[in-house]
Amino acid sequence: MPWSPRHRLPGRRWLRRPVAWVRRWPRWLRRVTAALIAVQVVLILAAAGYVWSVDLPGDPTPPQASVLYYRDGKTVLARIGTTDRTDVHLDRVPLGVRQAFLAAEDRGFYDHYGVSVRGLLRAVWSNIVRDSGQGASTITQQYVRNAYLTQERTVSRKAKEAALALKVEDRFSKDEILERYLNTIYFGRGAYGIEAAAQAFFGTSVDHLSAYQGAVLAAMVKDPTRGDPAVDPRWTLNRWKWIVRAMSEAGWLPPGAVDTTPYPAVAPASVTASTIGGPIGLITDRVEDELVTAGISRQQIRTGGLKVTTTLDATVQRAATTSIEKALKGQPDELRSALVAIDPHDGGVRAWYGGDRGRGFYDDALAARPPASTFKPLVLAAAEEHDINYRSYYNGSSPRVFADRGGAPLFNLDNLQCPICPLDTAMVYSLNTPFYALTEQIGPASVRDVAVRLGVPDRYDEQTTMVDLKGELAPGRTRADIAIGRYPVTPADLAGVYSTLANGGERNNRHFVASVAGLYRAKVKPVRSLDRGIAADVGAVLAGVVEHDGRIPGVPAAAKTGSQQYGNTSDSSDAWTAGWASGLAAAVWIGRETAGPIRTRDGKAINGDGMPYAVFRAFLSGALAGEPARALPAAANVGTMGKGDLETLTSGAKAGPGQVFPGPQKGDRVDRSLAKGSWDERVTRLTGVLSKITTGGQDFSVSFVDRKTGRRYDYQGDRPFETASVVKVELLAAQLLQAQDAGRALTAAEKERARKMIVASDNDAAEQIYDAIGGAGGLRPALKRLGLNDTVPAANFGLTTTTADDQTRMVTDLLATGSPLDLASRQQILALMSSVNADQTWGISAASFSGEQVALKNGWLARSTEDNHWIINSTGRISNDKVDVALSVLSHGHHSQPEGIAAVEQIAALTRSYLGW
Repeated sequence: MPWSPRHRLPGRRWLRRPVAWVRRWPRWLRRVTAALIAVQVVLILAAAGYVWSVDLPGDPTPPQASVLYYRDGKTVLARIGTTDRTDVHLDRVPLGVRQAFLAAEDRGFYDHYGVSVRGLLRAVWSNIVRDSGQGASTITQQYVRNAYLTQERTVSRKAKEAALALKVEDRFSKDEILERYLNTIYFGRGAYGIEAAAQAFFGTSVDHLSAYQGAVLAAMVKDPTRGDPAVDPRWTLNRWKWIVRAMSEAGWLPPGAVDTTPYPAVAPASVTASTIGGPIGLITDRVEDELVTAGISRQQIRTGGLKVTTTLDATVQRAATTSIEKALKGQPDELRSALVAIDPHDGGVRAWYGGDRGRGFYDDALAARPPASTFKPLVLAAAEEHDINYRSYYNGSSPRVFADRGGAPLFNLDNLQCPICPLDTAMVYSLNTPFYALTEQIGPASVRDVAVRLGVPDRYDEQTTMVDLKGELAPGRTRADIAIGRYPVTPADLAGVYSTLANGGERNNRHFVASVAGLYRAKVKPVRSLDRGIAADVGAVLAGVVEHDGRIPGVPAAAKTGSQQYGNTSDSSDAWTAGWASGLAAAVWIGRETAGPIRTRDGKAINGDGMPYAVFRAFLSGALAGEPARALPAAANVGTMGKGDLETLTSGAKAGPGQVFPGPQKGDRVDRSLAKGSWDERVTRLTGVLSKITTGGQDFSVSFVDRKTGRRYDYQGDRPFETASVVKVELLAAQLLQAQDAGRALTAAEKERARKMIVASDNDAAEQIYDAIGGAGGLRPALKRLGLNDTVPAANFGLTTTTADDQTRMVTDLLATGSPLDLASRQQILALMSSVNADQTWGISAASFSGEQVALKNGWLARSTEDNHWIINSTGRISNDKVDVALSVLSHGHHSQPEGIAAVEQIAALTRSYLGW
């Protein structure tokens, strides 16, 4: 049959119709389309030509260490380089380990030709539009980048990377590429290549690794420092889980392996890596972190032979190290210190001391600690923004009760009194009550705002800074406690805050790196954060602190000291000095790795105006030796001078303006002269005195046990009283007994709940624990095991009744080896009782002296069924090397909380006065 249009092949018909359709387009559209097609063809030909023109270099040169210089660009600070590498053949790498890297970095490795087109286009677009340096890379591209290229984030580098990746794919087999890749990765801990990594992290050769251990190593490729389980275990665990899930999805591991397989044990530190020791070691860690943030990979830092000029100054760094080493020489080993010095004019770190253990260890300069009174200058700055001059008068009496402290009175250090107190005087003497009142007046949020503007980050990891945590009085909100430095900040950030003040309120971000030859140069962008006049006023006031605490010869300076009280003791747990001279700001911290009392080798408490201030003075003297003395800016007198909150003064205040004098001291209520005669005679006299108080209308009971002598005393000790919050000790004891019986320790959530219940007296946490132990039915058998037969549980834990005798039995149970509570449980309860907010040291603390530690639990409650009269209870332990007693005072029927506290304290002090323990 002759061919005709009716018999066209179907494909021909399909081809012809679009042509006719295209012809109906406007001429301009057809021309544009043709041009685009032509451009695409040209681009493809150009890309092919570019790939053809790029020569694949020979085998990469051996890695070279990078050199870090001080700011002069000549003096070597340190060398960072690979120190441990042993290449292995791929057949020595177990299949499961290889699959872990494929799952983490390139699941389609065996299916592509070396380049991720999507990732390449995304990277090109990101570099052109946003300069972000974004873009996924195949394993081949990663190998090319590490072996042949720099880490600069440019379109040309990305294009060359793609071209070389295609060349590598053409020259080598997939297995050869994977082998080269695994032998060139930097894993951290000085380990270069997978064999060195296996030794550094697992202490074995690569051929003995499991797939799950391989997933640990694969997790580190993304960030070899953060990926080290010893550095950020949570980040590493999350990435490991992600990789294991991906391996299960690919069929390389059983389904659900991530939920049934424990995370492999990793060596806490490498035994093969050569690290940089001493304070310089931590500096190199910080420099490397900053370079990574700037877009230079750790691989390039360790192998690329970079020349890095830092902001560190050799003279200033030497002064920092020398001043700290001299101060800590011969002191207790548990003492730790940090010092950070910043040039206010550009934000460059001139000196950094975060510890002396070297690279990879804990950096105390980055550990958040309560800054104590070093935050008071921020309160003053916020006040001047509210038109309050630094000479305004505030009530500096001690103690004072403020609305947002849950009834806990606030004391000044050493209970100093300054009833009519100018703010500059309050700063010099570091008085708490005037600045707390000022913060309540202007709003705590305004102080936090100043802190953030001056240099404290808004968050530390996932936690908002400078707010109450869960279980505290105002979760998620800032209370006036910010005035006395209760919210932790790092020494480095505090140094940044003071650097901003020193720079007249203009903030420069802290940085370590000035430049990297050919790759990077730091950009300084000052930000106005505080009025220049306010910064000058703060500086003038802090110059008065230096005049009071001790001048620095030849160096005009401003500074503030601070001491964070440790629990219910006269010791500090953190001691600070922060301040500046012209051209250099610094923060000094002394404390311990975990909270505890800090003392000198002579047993004396370390406070901010002691060792830290001595370090600060010695540091500035050494750092600025030979520099001309430059005066600080004169005060600008911003704001209006007023009378603050003097309306809160009682009518009995007779001191003149600015007069500072000591108030009642710890132990003042105890009259040792009354402890005369035999024990029986003292008991008789005490009972007589307490009986007279009872006749006067007070209703209370007392119980006392001296563990050193075995003597006991009680006054109506078996009378039942409502427990209020003191029963929370028994609730925790009951929960710990249940855990012991089950052969387990408390979970992290249970420990946190216990801390809230005891330290913060959180009732919600107490209700949860009461429910967890089974309510009254669960508490009753625990009380019986503890020998507390007079304590009667109620459906609501707060309605439980107890006796003073039972409360001292509870305390002695925490100290006796024959207690049903094991040693760990007893220590846990006592530690929490010792950590009760230091401002709640009322109650039985009135029977203690300086140098004695009080582990206590207080309780108070206004009962509507008793005409809103107050229940006030206090129980706990008072101890040192000579004293170890349990003391409990229970009372009710008080007309007000202050009246009840005063009555309990009087009774506690009388007990010691007459018994003489």
